[in-house]
Amino acid sequence: MGPEPDTRALRRAHDAFTSGGEPPRPPVRALVAESWRRSARARVSPDGAACVELDEQDLAAYREAHPLAAAMPVIRELTDAYATDGEHLVAVCDASGRLMWVEGHSGALRRARSMNFVAGARWTESAAGTNAPGTAVSLDRPVQVCSAEHFRRPVQAWTCAAAPVHDPHSGRLLGAVDITGGDRLAHPHSLAFVQAVARAAESQLALLAPPPAADRIRLEALGRNEALLRLEGRRVRLSRRHSEIVVVLARRPEGVSGEELLTLLYEDASVTPVTLRAELSRLRGLLGADVLRSRPYRLARTVDADFDSVARKLGSGALSAALGVYAGPLLPGSCAPGVVRLRERLAGQLRAALVDRGDPRLLADWAYSAWGEDDPVVWRALARVVPASGRAPVLDRLRALDAELSAGATRLQRRGS
Repeated sequence: MGPEPDTRALRRAHDAFTSGGEPPRPPVRALVAESWRRSARARVSPDGAACVELDEQDLAAYREAHPLAAAMPVIRELTDAYATDGEHLVAVCDASGRLMWVEGHSGALRRARSMNFVAGARWTESAAGTNAPGTAVSLDRPVQVCSAEHFRRPVQAWTCAAAPVHDPHSGRLLGAVDITGGDRLAHPHSLAFVQAVARAAESQLALLAPPPAADRIRLEALGRNEALLRLEGRRVRLSRRHSEIVVVLARRPEGVSGEELLTLLYEDASVTPVTLRAELSRLRGLLGADVLRSRPYRLARTVDADFDSVARKLGSGALSAALGVYAGPLLPGSCAPGVVRLRERLAGQLRAALVDRGDPRLLADWAYSAWGEDDPVVWRALARVVPASGRAPVLDRLRALDAELSAGATRLQRRGS
């Protein structure tokens, strides 16, 4: 983050953009311009307010069950004096941008209520526009947002800095820590401070939870094109093709033949077994011959895969827990037939369970996610159950989606005629 931005120039740029223009650079930073575009695509109203989704009873139960509850004593210890002395707020949100704790200076708390910056409100970027906690979990990186860089005008009197917090063993995004206040926060030190708090929270979680067994493989492949594998204390980021191989083998612990593996990995029937063997040889060199075996091809360790965890929780009826683990589609950029089938099956099962359950909070978690923002099935289900106070933006989004689908169908008809 550089020097404090020119607020008047940013407001002019924001007004021009929300009137149909493009954000000029400068004064708009590239990160902010891209966030504005995502906010507009998600049909966030520049003059709207965040929706409060959890009442006190539901919020208390949600907090108690969330992994970040264990880190709150450390977060408070590090931030209480900073927030009180500086008249700031400290907020902690989940991976969906829902605020779970908002604490700090009493005057700042009162002012924040006017824009629904309160515990239980959803501040994910696709619901509330550009803001530090919502954008931090959207991008999974530390973010500072100053004054008129916020997409919504009621928030432009504030400055905020947020950093994501991850599970120290699996790397899964748990949420973010945020500092929100006035212009005094428009300084690089604010972002550095909140990053240090996030790292301290992760260290505390690591102390409280033991690492997985050394003889097991931990595989993270949801919401990422390059899978992350943890093995014997090593953290390995796999290439796209190696990610597909490991995902397919994780689903087939009994092993598969080379011929079958070819059909699961390649759309192109002309790919030869020599090509596959070369890929497997490189992967074996990365993992070790004692991990990747042949005849048949298999992983000689127990694999704890995030997509299997989702399926198990869903199968036991723990839909909320399944969504908590689901970080996005499985290897979303993969066209490998075996991966595509697994990806579509898992997403379809989750969607069906969500619609069947009809829980407005869970439906909103999916609808406001990067993979659910264009899902009309879930938006229609949400429109049926959302409380009246939050129905207008949902209906607006649904009408826009229906218009896009109708326009797309019309274009297809014209091409076919």
